[in-house]
Amino acid sequence: MPLTRAKKTEKISQLASELEHSTSAIVGTFAGLTASKDFELRKAVRGAGGSYHVVKNKLAARAGEGTKIEAALKGLKGVSSVAYTSGDPVALAKALATWVKDNAEFTFKLGIVDGKVITVQEITELANMPGKEELFSKLLFLIQSPAQRLATVINATGRDLAVVINQGVEKGKFAGSAAAAVEVVAEAPAAEAVAEAPAEEAPVTEAAAVEPTPEA
Repeated sequence: MPLTRAKKTEKISQLASELEHSTSAIVGTFAGLTASKDFELRKAVRGAGGSYHVVKNKLAARAGEGTKIEAALKGLKGVSSVAYTSGDPVALAKALATWVKDNAEFTFKLGIVDGKVITVQEITELANMPGKEELFSKLLFLIQSPAQRLATVINATGRDLAVVINQGVEKGKFAGSAAAAVEVVAEAPAAEAVAEAPAEEAPVTEAAAVEPTPEA
């Protein structure tokens, strides 16, 4: 049953709202795809952070107008479906490429990444690239690696010093120094006491204290 004008307009508006923020898309075609395999395909696309629709070519072209994937939806022929995402295009390509390996019913037509249309061969190359998460992990490792090495060296130096001191104590190599240190500490308070004690006043003799009497 052909779609009415109102229904077409509704579908175009709905698809356009979904495509509005998409930055990458992969367009494909299929033949003899069962309902169960179609479900698996949609599940794989969702797992990569994308969405998937079987589309009518003219409706898709109109819905894509003004979006970043507009160029990929123009001039489509035959049966078409589009998987699109606003996230990692590599993750989407990997998910589709993995699924296609075991399902020959589906083939790629073309793709688009940030406004640049890519071929089927380039879709395969895209699927073999490291994804954003993998790249971030590698970058984080490179950033943290020097700091980790520095921390390891510092920790190792501290541990080695502790081991050397402990061995010296066990073998009595620090005994003489320790005894001398104890003597110095013990004598210090006594010396301070002597220095701080006030000098005793000389006793006044009785003769000096008695005033001389006048001669008779």
